[in-house]
Amino acid sequence: MDATDRRILRALHRNARLTNAELAEEVGLSASPCWTRVKRLEQSGAIRGYVAVLDQAMLGLPDTVIIEVMMERHDDDSLTRFEREVTAMPEVVEAWLVSGEYDYVIKAAVGGTAGVEKLLREKIYRLPGVRHTRTSFTLRCLKQTYTPAP
Repeated sequence: MDATDRRILRALHRNARLTNAELAEEVGLSASPCWTRVKRLEQSGAIRGYVAVLDQAMLGLPDTVIIEVMMERHDDDSLTRFEREVTAMPEVVEAWLVSGEYDYVIKAAVGGTAGVEKLLREKIYRLPGVRHTRTSFTLRCLKQTYTPAP
């Protein structure tokens, strides 16, 4: 990956809806070499996809909660089942297996305290192997990016 590839990635990171002609102009290439580089970046996995960023408040889910989950057991079957169930929950927007006191950190979009209670009581707490959770409401998003641009 060279400096031109990095310029392409930064430009697409800022605005993935740029046309190839706009992108080429921004990074100082002609259209054909720019298109070739973008396709190569996609094929290599450097660009994994393009998404629409939705406004969760407009979707009726104005609150974001961070849920830390401690598991009772750490065998492969328990962890695999937990991960499969959590990743299928539409409220869950991100989930990580982490080091430290808790085993997982989950970011979820909910509708207030009733939404988080429903998520916890009807879904998270019912998963086998969950020993303890700790939940925090986020107050304000200071920065949101999906990957640092190179």
